[in-house]
Amino acid sequence: MTSTSPHPNSPSTPRFPVVVVGAGPAGLTIGNILRAAGLDCLVLETETREFIEQRPRAGVIEEWAVEGLRQRGLAANLLERAQRHTQCEFRFGGQRHRLSYTELTGHHHYVYPQPLLVTDLVREYADVLGGEIRFGVRDVELHDLDTDRPAVSYTDPETGQRQLVRCDFVAGCDGARGVTRAALPPERARVARHDYGIGWLALLAEAPPSSDCVLFGVHPRGFAGHMARSPEVTRYYLECPPGDDPDNWPDDRVWAELQHRLAATGAPPLTEGRLIEKRVLDMHNYVVEPMVFGRLFLAGDAAHLTAPIAAKGMNLALHDAFLLGDALVAYLTMGDSVGLGGYSEACLGRVWEYQEFSQWLSEVYHGASSGDPYRAGTTLARLRRVFESPAAGLAFAESYLGKDTGPQ
Repeated sequence: MTSTSPHPNSPSTPRFPVVVVGAGPAGLTIGNILRAAGLDCLVLETETREFIEQRPRAGVIEEWAVEGLRQRGLAANLLERAQRHTQCEFRFGGQRHRLSYTELTGHHHYVYPQPLLVTDLVREYADVLGGEIRFGVRDVELHDLDTDRPAVSYTDPETGQRQLVRCDFVAGCDGARGVTRAALPPERARVARHDYGIGWLALLAEAPPSSDCVLFGVHPRGFAGHMARSPEVTRYYLECPPGDDPDNWPDDRVWAELQHRLAATGAPPLTEGRLIEKRVLDMHNYVVEPMVFGRLFLAGDAAHLTAPIAAKGMNLALHDAFLLGDALVAYLTMGDSVGLGGYSEACLGRVWEYQEFSQWLSEVYHGASSGDPYRAGTTLARLRRVFESPAAGLAFAESYLGKDTGPQ
C-alpha cells in the first residue's frame, strides 16, 4: 500500500538512507553491501529470525552468483561447505543420459540451501556489521514514493505502536505476495505473466541422495526430479495437477511414483525416508516492468517470479541485489546516479533470458506427459539433440549454468 505519510515533518521521525523491506537473499545482500560501505539502512521483515533461517527454499547457486558474493565478503561459509555439482542426468525411455556440463563449459553449480545462505547473510548484517533489522513487523505501508522523501510505516510487534521511518530509497525485497510489489500503480507498471497449467508436488525427504547429481525424470506419467540438499536430505519433485491437495499424496504413493518415474536401466532404487515437507506449487512466471517506481526499487521475487523449473529464482534475486546495492552505494557516497538509472534495464536482460530457458525446459520436462503425441515427440527430439549434438549440449549447459551475461 502506498499513501501520503502521516506526521511528515515530525522531528522525532527516524531516518535511514535506505529501508529494505524483506530479509531474504536479495534484501540481506543489499543490506550487507550498504553496511560494508559504511551506510546505514533498516531491514524490515514480517517473520522471525528463526523462521527465515529455517524456511526451506532453493539450493542451487550459479558460479557467477557465488563469485559475486565472494567479492563482497559474503561467501566464506558457502565456499567451505557447499557441494559442487558438475553434471546432471536425464532419465527417459527407461535409459540414463548424463550430461557433464563442467567438461563442456569449465563451470559448475554450487548446492547450498537457501536457509544456510540467509543465516550467513543475517549474521553478517546484524551481528558483525551492526545493521538495523526489525523482525516480526506488521502492516507495512509505503508512503510518498514519487517524492524525494519517501517513508515506510509499520506496526512494532513489541509495543503494538505504529512507527514511521523516513528514507531516501526503498528496496522492495519482500517476495511475490509482499506489499512493495502491490505499491506499484497499475498504470505505471506492466506485469507479464505465464501460467504453465501444471503443478509440482514439492517434497523434502530425510533420506540421503540417491545419485551423485541432479536427476530429471521425463516420463509419460509426469515429470520427477531429484536434487541433493545435504548428505541427509534430498529434494524431490513430482508433476501433479495444479491446485492438487498434498493430502492426495500419502507417502506410499509418493515413493511409488518417484521410483516409477525415475527408474532406468542400471539405476538402483531410490533411497526412501521420512517426508518432512509436502506442498503443491502451481507453476507460473511473471515479470514486472519497469522494476522501479519513484524511489522504490524492486528486487527478487517482488519484481519477477521464475518457477523452480530451472532453479533460477535465488540467482536472479542475487543478481538484482548486486546491481541495486552497488548502485545505491554509488549514489549515496558519490552522487553517481548511472547505476540507479539503468537498474531495471540491467536486471531485466538476465530475467528474460532465464524466463525463456525456464519455458524451454518446461516443455522438455512436461511434453511427454501432456497427452499430446506431437508434444511428446518433439520433447524426445529436443532431448536427443542435447545428447547427440555437441553444439546443442553446450548451448543447454550454458543456459543451465546461467553463463555470465553481465557485471556482478
